[in-house]
Amino acid sequence: MRLHILAVLALTALTSCLLAGCADSTSTASTRSTPAPVPPAPWSRDRPLTRLVFEDHAVQRMRWLDVLTDETGKLTASAVEDVAGFKQLDAERQKLVQMRASEEAIVVGVRDDDDGKLESGWVLVDSGVRYHDHGDHGHWNFKQRPAVISSRLDQAQGNPAHVYDYGGKFFIANDQLAGYTRIDPSFANEPTAAASLSRMIQGGGNHITLAVVDDAVGYSCWIDGGGPNKGRVDVTPLTKVPVSKIAYSFSLPTGGIHGAIANSGRVFFAPSDGVCWVDADRSASAKPEEVQVHHISLGAAEEKPRRTGAFVNHGQYVLCVTGRGTDAHLAIIDSQAADPKPQLLPLNAAATAKAVTPLIVKTPAGDSIALIFHDHDGDAAKDDFVQVVNLDPDHNGDCTDAVPIRQIRVGPSAVDGHYGHHAAAFDADRRFAFVTNPGAGTITVIQLDRLEAVATFTTGGKPTAIVARGGRTQSD
Repeated sequence: MRLHILAVLALTALTSCLLAGCADSTSTASTRSTPAPVPPAPWSRDRPLTRLVFEDHAVQRMRWLDVLTDETGKLTASAVEDVAGFKQLDAERQKLVQMRASEEAIVVGVRDDDDGKLESGWVLVDSGVRYHDHGDHGHWNFKQRPAVISSRLDQAQGNPAHVYDYGGKFFIANDQLAGYTRIDPSFANEPTAAASLSRMIQGGGNHITLAVVDDAVGYSCWIDGGGPNKGRVDVTPLTKVPVSKIAYSFSLPTGGIHGAIANSGRVFFAPSDGVCWVDADRSASAKPEEVQVHHISLGAAEEKPRRTGAFVNHGQYVLCVTGRGTDAHLAIIDSQAADPKPQLLPLNAAATAKAVTPLIVKTPAGDSIALIFHDHDGDAAKDDFVQVVNLDPDHNGDCTDAVPIRQIRVGPSAVDGHYGHHAAAFDADRRFAFVTNPGAGTITVIQLDRLEAVATFTTGGKPTAIVARGGRTQSD
């Protein structure tokens, strides 16, 4: 009888909660808000698999949905919602740029069409998903909604384009300020430590790309193809002062630097000819004349040297894409080699396709695969492909046997300059890839053990950059 009474009381309380509803939390720029709870769905057996937070390029807003699964494994999606507290941007003049995530924190850059004089900067979002570690197991909790917890949007943020995550710290390239902002998201939920959340660091200019080594030193680049800053790289210690100043600068043989990354005590750059690298100076104590710049050729096409634009790390290997159309190749560079040389794999792209920077994931079966999208300029009627490369077929840690294994059809991109490309994110269990299709307003779900598209969710708009947070194996 007592159990029966308790059950009735619990049901009555739950019904009252549902009838009352839950109010969304709101926040304004540069203020902290607590995400409101997601109302429970007591009449459904579907459970969250992961949460997707993505940029909608059509309206320049951050949006989200939860991917759900039932006991049969069928995937569905909740309704698409806006991230609470995200300021309405001028969609004609402002653009969301790159987005990065570290645990529950997500940061996105904002750029305008007037060199930052309209309004630019960054927005820090709490995904609302928590992982509770209990030692021998853990639980994912999806009970809070995504919400803005801090932002800097004004006329003094230098119009960023590139956003990085190095060691759980975010770095925003303030192109017009000749520097970059370091954001430590661990301070995001501590209002008394707001001064520790972000600080400015000098280095780089015009269209900054950046490599950070052990959170100790930054290598920031200038994109200039000529003039006094051609091929310039600034080396700055990341000291704990309000402004970190440049220790010294050096120059690469060619300019137009559009990428940088650190691996195995070396720093790699993407100028207009091939790849250059230097030994990392963690203490930023060298003299400019002591820096030895090494060059790696990526070959040539149409009587011009091949180049790349961005890198990604996989263990000791640095990966990038080089060449256009049918000449597109995946370049794999062993950063620990005495004299690094590129291993070039043809990507079998169409003449009109643009192969983009690889996304790498290790599946539950232990396969390390790279996903490389073949996008198209502004052709929303054309479906695109993602090329799958197995980076280490025999699982011995050596990528010299990497091989393209499959192309998977996805929806259309809608490329316009730097915008409108496909993007992908992976659930915490690495069972699925969630691919945005800007030209169709959809997200394609690829099951990674089968390498097949198994579901499509309609989002509307133009979904581009995307982050996934949470998994199903250890559920709430």
